[in-house]
Amino acid sequence: MVAEESVRVVRCGGSELNFRRAVFSADSKYIFCVSGDFVKVHSTATEECVHILQGHRNLVTGIQLNPHNHLQLYSCSFDGTIKLWDYVDGILIKTFVVGHKLHALFTVTCAEDSVFVIINKGKQDIFQLVSVKLPKSSSQEIEAKELSCVLDYINQSPKCIAFGNEGEYVAAVRDFYLSVYFFKKKTTSRFTLSSSRNKKHAKNNFTCVACHPKEDCIATGHKDGKIRLWRNFDDDKKYTYTCLHWHHDMVMDLAFSVTGTSLLSGGRESVLVEWRDATEKNKEFLPRLGATIEHISVSPAGDLFCTSHSDNKIIVIHRNLEASAVIQGLVKDSNIFTGLMVDPRTKALVLNGKPGHLQFYSLQHDKQLYNLDIIQQEYINDYGLIQIELTKAAFGCYGNWLATVEQRQEKETELELQMKLWMYNKKTQGFVLNTKVNMPHEDHITALCFCNAEKSETPTLVTASKDGHFKVWILTDDSDIYKKAVAWTCDFVGSYHKYQATNCCFSEDGSLLAVSFEEIVTIWDSETWELKCTFCQRAGKIRHLCFGRLTCSKYLLGATENGILCCWNLLSCALEWSTKLNVRVMEPDPNSENIAAVSQSSVGSDLFVFKPSEPRPLYIQKNISREEVQWGVFVPRDVPESFTSEAYQWLNRSQFYFLTKSQSLLTFSTKSPEEKLTPTSKQLLAEESLPTTPFYFILGKHREKQDEKINKAFESELVQLPLTENIPAISELLHTPAHVLPSASLLCSKFVNSLLLSKETKR
Repeated sequence: MVAEESVRVVRCGGSELNFRRAVFSADSKYIFCVSGDFVKVHSTATEECVHILQGHRNLVTGIQLNPHNHLQLYSCSFDGTIKLWDYVDGILIKTFVVGHKLHALFTVTCAEDSVFVIINKGKQDIFQLVSVKLPKSSSQEIEAKELSCVLDYINQSPKCIAFGNEGEYVAAVRDFYLSVYFFKKKTTSRFTLSSSRNKKHAKNNFTCVACHPKEDCIATGHKDGKIRLWRNFDDDKKYTYTCLHWHHDMVMDLAFSVTGTSLLSGGRESVLVEWRDATEKNKEFLPRLGATIEHISVSPAGDLFCTSHSDNKIIVIHRNLEASAVIQGLVKDSNIFTGLMVDPRTKALVLNGKPGHLQFYSLQHDKQLYNLDIIQQEYINDYGLIQIELTKAAFGCYGNWLATVEQRQEKETELELQMKLWMYNKKTQGFVLNTKVNMPHEDHITALCFCNAEKSETPTLVTASKDGHFKVWILTDDSDIYKKAVAWTCDFVGSYHKYQATNCCFSEDGSLLAVSFEEIVTIWDSETWELKCTFCQRAGKIRHLCFGRLTCSKYLLGATENGILCCWNLLSCALEWSTKLNVRVMEPDPNSENIAAVSQSSVGSDLFVFKPSEPRPLYIQKNISREEVQWGVFVPRDVPESFTSEAYQWLNRSQFYFLTKSQSLLTFSTKSPEEKLTPTSKQLLAEESLPTTPFYFILGKHREKQDEKINKAFESELVQLPLTENIPAISELLHTPAHVLPSASLLCSKFVNSLLLSKETKR
């Protein structure tokens, strides 16, 4: 049983992985990245998340390895604390309370008991780089109030600060200025580039800085795409700089290799450029990385690089410029037009992803499963270009069908509209385009929904449009002389007094269709498409419409733009109840009678959970978010919860997720992120001590089976192995030279046993 007090609003993943530079462990086995209030530890070999370091109460703004212990990690946050972690075991060692809002963190080997942070002092736009002395104490929480200012009036971005030549100096850039502070001399040199008054130098602004690890050389990136290499900067008059230029847009980040022989740069071209020996002629490229490069990191061992991208992904890259792993987070599109949906097959969250795509995101593992290319056109990154937008999507027939709508409009009279219907292919385990309909309506499509009733013989789709019509599409036999085929065709067109159709939804049994025409709700018979009745409260345009489920299937709910929530009884064709509530999101739970409504007020967003049969809410949570909640969805649970309190029983069968205006994905939960980690990822740390050779898959597993406890735990489970040709270990084993193989007597029996399926339990 779960205590009621433990139910709270939590971030459930989908946070920005690209908010700050990622950091490698000393042995390059792990990569650390900030993720909202947490720090995630991923394996560079498997991409799996092996730990979530949680403890900060606000956004994590910086992470760095402890230079004096390579098994420890520092992190800082807006909550004003610096935390020291043992990342191998995922344990918090110490918390240093600084008191100021911390914007970035830096560590230097020569500073034994100090770290450097960026803080905001006084005015909103004035930031300082300060040194924080970390006192030595046996207690877990220590106050670190001893601050000393190093540089004033700097940029808050950590990309604009860099420590050089083993901590001898620090360089900072802002606007058209480069400042260099020398720790031994305690002096500051400042260098200025021509400002925007001269059109020739209009884009001289500094964007980022990196320092050579062993020489006195500073690399700066600029808004015009140039990279400047500064030398002799210890003298204000004798300083020199040389230019490297390949990027056509601003340089987003720079990083030197560990030895300093190469300089890495990246920008909006989605190309990683390696400048060998910092010369114009000697450069290598890794192109087509998919999105703007925002950060570049180098591992302490020098064997790996990584790039963080604007589409919320991190790519791990080998020293020879070959991508080896991709850690993909929830893609934050500029506009989520499709809303939040659940794929009935994978239980994945589905929404707009990168331009023209639908992303399928695993909530359990907090990672992207795959992208489905809907628009199927090359995306051109140009600010002035009007793109094709993916505006609507819906799943039907238990995930067998997917309907999408895409549009492009340059002028009011030039609307391009296309509807596509995708069929799930079991062989390819993906969606295949079945029907394409050009201009299904004459104006914007406002809603689309499938009839998902169990008894439905013919798959049916309804679209509603601003052109005043709703259309019914059915699946028909489209066979030709060559092969058997099916396709979608329009079966019925309905309208109501030339009003714009704004919403549509089917009842649970599929017998009724509700379509809202501005302020009026119409009910249609789904067999004959006859208009049965209409409801009109004159309370404003209908914003949301949904039927009740299970024992409440006789009710229809509608939320209006004027802030009225109405509930109609379909048996008596009368208004059952209504209340004043400014509903922004209304979602029915597919596994119960409950309906979640999120209302917007001046203070924030409030959640109301109720059953249509009674207007008294089962659960009310005020201020679930300070910002506007745009979308919500119920996701069925694999394992039901066991809340006994009436107020929390709505969480037993399904979990409610909601997306805010700033695209934070939140939910109501009782578990910490560490508890949510799957058993496989928890075992990864132990498993990584074994070499991942082809023999590991056979001999390594055999060692585990010798342990009696593990043997008992797996005794009742049926393990389904993949096909032998799909196991990379076997194909590699068969191609390994015979002289390096273990003896056949040792290997043969274990090799054969690894291919066997475990015996099925008796019925």
